[in-house]
Amino acid sequence: MPNYHAEFQRSLSDPSAYWLERAKDVHWYKAPTQGIDSSHSPFNTWFADGEINACYNALDIHVENGRGEQAALIHDSPVTDSQSTLSYRELRDQVAQFAGVLQSEGIARGDRVMIYMPMIPQAVIAVLACARIGAIHTVVFGGFAARELAVRINDCSPKVIVSASCGIEPGRVVEYQPLVCEAIQLASSPVGTCIVFQRAQAQWPLQEGRDKDWDTAMQSASPAECVPLKSTDPLYILYTSGTTGSPKGVVKDIGGSVVSLKWTMSSIYNVQPGDVYWAASDIGWVVGHSYIIYAPLFMGCTSVMYEGKPVGTPDAGAFWRVVDEHRVKVLFTAPTAFRAIKRVDPTAELLKNYDLSGLQTLFLAGERCDPDTLQWASSNLGIPVIDHWWQTETGYAICANCQGIEPLPIVPGSPSVPVPGYDVQILDSDGQAVANGEIGSIVVKLPLPPGTFVNLWGADDRYRSAYFERFPGYYETGDAGFIDENGYVFVMARTDDVINVAGHRLSTGAMEEALSNHPDVAECAVMGVRDELKGQLPVGLVILNDGCTKSHEQVSAELIQQVRNDIGPVAAFKLVAVVDKLPKTRSGKILRGTLRSIADSTDWNMPATIEDPAVLDDITQTLRSLGLAKKQS
Repeated sequence: MPNYHAEFQRSLSDPSAYWLERAKDVHWYKAPTQGIDSSHSPFNTWFADGEINACYNALDIHVENGRGEQAALIHDSPVTDSQSTLSYRELRDQVAQFAGVLQSEGIARGDRVMIYMPMIPQAVIAVLACARIGAIHTVVFGGFAARELAVRINDCSPKVIVSASCGIEPGRVVEYQPLVCEAIQLASSPVGTCIVFQRAQAQWPLQEGRDKDWDTAMQSASPAECVPLKSTDPLYILYTSGTTGSPKGVVKDIGGSVVSLKWTMSSIYNVQPGDVYWAASDIGWVVGHSYIIYAPLFMGCTSVMYEGKPVGTPDAGAFWRVVDEHRVKVLFTAPTAFRAIKRVDPTAELLKNYDLSGLQTLFLAGERCDPDTLQWASSNLGIPVIDHWWQTETGYAICANCQGIEPLPIVPGSPSVPVPGYDVQILDSDGQAVANGEIGSIVVKLPLPPGTFVNLWGADDRYRSAYFERFPGYYETGDAGFIDENGYVFVMARTDDVINVAGHRLSTGAMEEALSNHPDVAECAVMGVRDELKGQLPVGLVILNDGCTKSHEQVSAELIQQVRNDIGPVAAFKLVAVVDKLPKTRSGKILRGTLRSIADSTDWNMPATIEDPAVLDDITQTLRSLGLAKKQS
């Protein structure tokens, strides 16, 4: 196993040589001789003279190399009480067939296809079919509001929308047809065809001349072969929220994605061909793109696709059942999932009902992992629990404890050290490096490694100004934190969540860590609100573990004292309230910016990604009880 520090230094000293060597591990129609071209930085390109196909690397190559009968995709759906498995051969054949359906609708290289589907195998088939023929897929989380869907239609002008009749949430069916039809009516960019997979739980009434039935189209199509494509051709567009209110269409290229994602499977996650890998996410998010679909299949693993929740489908042992039944080797999910499990089953009693002996590592990402959650998972599972940090824009980890290179000591609160290829630094507001342990803006010195975003769709100027203008020569992550004396990175908050209390720059993440250390706290959020005297003051919202018998007043008093003990009086932490729920996105991130706007009584818009809008009404009343949120809605 290579030494981490040697591997990391090699990746920075000669990026082109380092990644060209890794590029030898994937299939090329024309092998690249050029590593990075940074002549038009920050619009850098990787492997520009290479020709490749992502679908071939995900499916065909494994069938040809003898893995055709191995399970490629396991679909586990507790919400429909069903399971199914597709072998590499079966998945390859269905993808080729659907690629033929797309070709019959006039889809060719460079055309955009929007995929608006729940967590079903047909969503994976549609994604890989686009990659097979060079179409650019843009996946939108199923159930997204019609207006948000229309914004994305206008931005990338898809010729075809691939959808399903419904998505299924615990206790309810979400029909997609009304949402898609309203979005098409709202959009100014025309959509020629909707291809619809009909689920048993709801039917989509097909509109003649526009809508096509998935099964019928598959029966009449001719299978399509993989098309050799330029390494620099776009693989997909994935929209992420923007500060201006308009979403940003993050663009990933083909060659860089194939090389980097396959490399991460062995280097970061320490999995090999044939291993079972489960990313408990949604294909509408970047984790689903990278680690439900592409990376596991590039490596020849078996990928688990889960249509359910960590609790409630049917209970807090749901994850343990999936790991047991499918012999999962590596699980990757968000800390939110484990906080939910811990809240309902704080002593992990349900874990005793399952055999998790095959599980070697748990990886967490998507938000900052508080040490209490990490330690709870580690002590109950008895395996390494690895917090790692990455973003939609990067597509894989910026910082991680790379289990396939050299496992390093786990430091709770830190996603460990920079992954090879990422030169992570901490800068102050003037762009100067800060001392170890001092909080500043987390940036990555250019060039970024392959597989990271190469542009924003149709928005060159926004790409440059949003990410590279404030700190020339660096990618601005938008996160704040510090690097300790051992080189471990601590991501403490989004840049706008570092608050200034009477001139002291304090991390809301550190305060959340103090709150989460309280034995009765299941989950928490801290944000800074305006204060005439001190500039800003921290406000805490906490969810208690099930079974807590203390009064809310007693818990609040204990929490205020705990922050005073852990952070100090300088934090001026005096405002805290107990709530039943926190407002979150569907991917589990707490909407701290929205909370801050409500508390400050400033104008705000309902976030398109919010999971349960009703939670904000309850939160507003709670904040008013603290003397905040004085503006009437």
